[in-house]
Amino acid sequence: MKFIFATIHVKNLEDSIRFYEEVIGLKLVRRFPGGPKTEIAFLADGPAELELICNKDEELSQYGEYPSLGFEVDDLDQAMEVMKAQGVEIVSGPIQPNPKTRFFFIQDPDGLHLEIIEQK
Repeated sequence: MKFIFATIHVKNLEDSIRFYEEVIGLKLVRRFPGGPKTEIAFLADGPAELELICNKDEELSQYGEYPSLGFEVDDLDQAMEVMKAQGVEIVSGPIQPNPKTRFFFIQDPDGLHLEIIEQK
């Protein structure tokens, strides 16, 4: 078995695509209509993809602290500076649970927690 994608529902597809491209660094792979008032976009930077679904009639429930999606970076301090320069709030961290792992959390436009992690 191989993990190939995760799906999240978003309020505004344009805002979410922009966030995941500009802040996270994913690339738009494909985008298409998914039915009346629904549009779907897939973004990726490797084999696994992030599917964004936007239904104009759907009322989204609020995300809590979980679930979260994890994105690895080479340099956590640099990633924090880039996030701050882009106006992205660091909601938690940095946290270092062991000598080889450090991470912090941000939120996407819909409040989904994203873990930005450095592993040495």
